Amino acid sequence: MPKKRTVLLTLLCAFMLIIATACGGGGNEAKNENEGGTTGNKSGKTVDLLMGTGSQGGTYYPLGAEMANVWNKNIENVNVTSTESGASVENLAKIANGEFDLGMTVNLPAYDAYEGKGEFEGRKVENFAFIGHIYPEVLQIVTRESFGINSIADLKGKRIAIGPPGSGTQAAAKLVLEAFGIKDGDYEAYQEGFGDAKAKLQDGTIDASFGLLGLPDAGIDELQASVKDVKLLDVTGEQLKYIEENSGYTSYTIKAGSYEWLDKDVNTVSAFAILVANTDTVDEDLAYQLTKVMIEKANENTHQQAKHMTKENALNGRGDLPIHPGAEKYYKEIGILK
Repeated sequence: MPKKRTVLLTLLCAFMLIIATACGGGGNEAKNENEGGTTGNKSGKTVDLLMGTGSQGGTYYPLGAEMANVWNKNIENVNVTSTESGASVENLAKIANGEFDLGMTVNLPAYDAYEGKGEFEGRKVENFAFIGHIYPEVLQIVTRESFGINSIADLKGKRIAIGPPGSGTQAAAKLVLEAFGIKDGDYEAYQEGFGDAKAKLQDGTIDASFGLLGLPDAGIDELQASVKDVKLLDVTGEQLKYIEENSGYTSYTIKAGSYEWLDKDVNTVSAFAILVANTDTVDEDLAYQLTKVMIEKANENTHQQAKHMTKENALNGRGDLPIHPGAEKYYKEIGILK
């Protein structure tokens, strides 16, 4: 009898092992079964990807939702979900810990993450790679004529929306204020995105707001439609030189007419919004498809900033970042990488 029980137990264990092997593998296995072309993985399993965007009221959030819609429409068995976040720094941090598969970010925090500098001092992020350029990020410093603020220097002691914690906007805002001799504690900081800041500017709860945004930005236009006295502040002179010497931001001119109500040029700084992918969860074939659709189907994206997602702009903002092998394969295929 003991011998029969041993045989039965052995058979049962073998059967359970077969079942476990057939059913195992989960989400990460599905992500590695994607095959070629732009039709998704041939295993028939749906690949779920989570992409970090930014705060509601900014550019990332609505643009990211449109990007996800275009991918889901054009790549079979792939489901990209865009989610609200604190933007650049948070997106990179959540890629590092495996929470996000894709992330939108300003290129400069991405450089810091890759090199273990700035916000990423002592916590270098190595499991991400460049997918492509999204649009130019233009720092827009917004106040109202009726508030009597004529320069950034006048923001000392004021109530300022500097962007959400972990955002590229907040890092840029602090650098610009520092250039003008305004340090933490010299002003009342509101750590929120432009969507919330817009309402506070409208009712006078705050005096100014910083935003790394697309140009033109619908939220700023909406604010102007309500209050009729929106004003953009200039970054010039020695302060501009300080910013350029201490960051990767470069001078940018917001031309008169960029907004219908803007009647003179405004000088500021800019960087690039880019898309990065988690190299632990997004394999070469899937990255190839995401890149190809992002560029070649940008005309299906209804957001106004999608016009910048072109072959000509595709590598803007890459710098020294590693490029995802799937994106590299596509860019070599179309002749913009050798």
